Amino acid sequence: MKNFIVTAIALLFILVVSSVFVVPEGQRGIVFQFSKIKRDAATGEMRIYEPGLHFKIPLIENVKRLDARIQTLDEAPDRFVTAEKKDLMVDSYVKWRIVDFSRFYLRTSGSFDQASILLKQKVNNGLRTEFGTRTIQEIVSGDRDGLMAKARESAESSRDDLGIEVIDVRVKAINLPNEVSNSIFERMRAERNAVAKEHRSKGQEQSEIIRAEIDAKVTVMLADAQKNAQQIRGDGDATAAKVYADAYSKDAEFYSFFRSLEAYENSFNNKSDIMVVKPDSDFFNYLKNGKQGK
Repeated sequence: MKNFIVTAIALLFILVVSSVFVVPEGQRGIVFQFSKIKRDAATGEMRIYEPGLHFKIPLIENVKRLDARIQTLDEAPDRFVTAEKKDLMVDSYVKWRIVDFSRFYLRTSGSFDQASILLKQKVNNGLRTEFGTRTIQEIVSGDRDGLMAKARESAESSRDDLGIEVIDVRVKAINLPNEVSNSIFERMRAERNAVAKEHRSKGQEQSEIIRAEIDAKVTVMLADAQKNAQQIRGDGDATAAKVYADAYSKDAEFYSFFRSLEAYENSFNNKSDIMVVKPDSDFFNYLKNGKQGK
C-alpha cells in the first residue's frame, strides 16, 4: 500500500510538472495539441503565450517558443547593377523582429532560416531598385541614408506577408567585383609604371646633360691648366736661359768649367757607368793636367 502511495505521488508530481511550462522573457510561446496549433476558443485566432508561467495538458500538448527580440540578418555581399550598368558588390545587414507571431509561424513554420531567406529577397529587391536608379558616383558620394531609407520602406510589406517588422536596413560596404577591381588595379599599376618610367627617363636625360656640362667644364679647366703650365714652364725656361746667358757673359771660362763638372758628375754617377770615348776628346779638356781645353 505504501509503495502504491509513493508511486501515485510520483506520477502526480510528474503530471503537475509536465503540465507547467515557462515562456522566458524575450520569447513567445505557441501550444500544439496533437500537432495542431491551439487557438483561442472565442476568436479562433492562434493563441500566443506571453512571458511567464502557463499550463498545458500533459502528453497531449507541447510548446514551441519563438524569439521576440531584435534579430540581425547579415548575409554575404550581393551583386547589384547601377544605372550605368556597372556591377557593385554590396554588403548590408537588416535589423528585424517578429510582430505578428501567428502570421510568422504560418508563413515560415517558425523557421528563422526560412524567414531570413524571404526577408533577404524583399530587402534585396528594394536595394536593387534603388541602386538601379543611381550612378556609382551618386551611390558613393550621394545620400546613402536616403537609399537605405527607401530600401527599408520597400521592405515594409514584410509586416503583412511575414509578420515581421523591419527596423533598419544598413549598407556596410560597397565594392567593385573582384574581377573589376583587379582590372582597375592593373590599369592603375600600368599608369603608375608609365609615369615612373617617364620620370626615370627625364631624370636620366638631366643626368646626361649635367654629366656632359661637367665633363666640358673639366676639359676646359684641364686645357686652361695645361696652357698655364706650358706658359709658366716656358717662362721658367726663358728665365733659366737668361740666367745661364747672363752667367756665361760674366765669366765664360768659369761657366764652361762648371758645366764640365756637372757633365762629369752626371756621367760617372754610378760605378757601373761606362763611357767609351777617345782620350783626346774635348770632353776631358779640364782633366788633362788641369789645363783648359782649346
